[in-house]
Amino acid sequence: MAKNASILKSISVASRNRQRNKIYKSVIKSLTKKVLHKLSTVSQPDDTVELEHTASILYSKIDKAVKKGVLHKNNAARKKAFVSKKLKTL
Repeated sequence: MAKNASILKSISVASRNRQRNKIYKSVIKSLTKKVLHKLSTVSQPDDTVELEHTASILYSKIDKAVKKGVLHKNNAARKKAFVSKKLKTL
């Protein structure tokens, strides 16, 4: 184990950032699955409003992840394009 103070601090910072990144990515994956599941079960116009709201929340989370440096902007664009392509089939 490192004994240098700066190394110990960098280890704790890396651990904190890793946990933060994991939370962002987990939420994005969960919301993506939620949108895809709702997309397959949509039957009424009221369902589409709720689906679009969930997709809007997903887009917001993806944009925030890019802003925090968790995701690369091209990766985020790819995720958003995938979801919007699925929504357009509706």
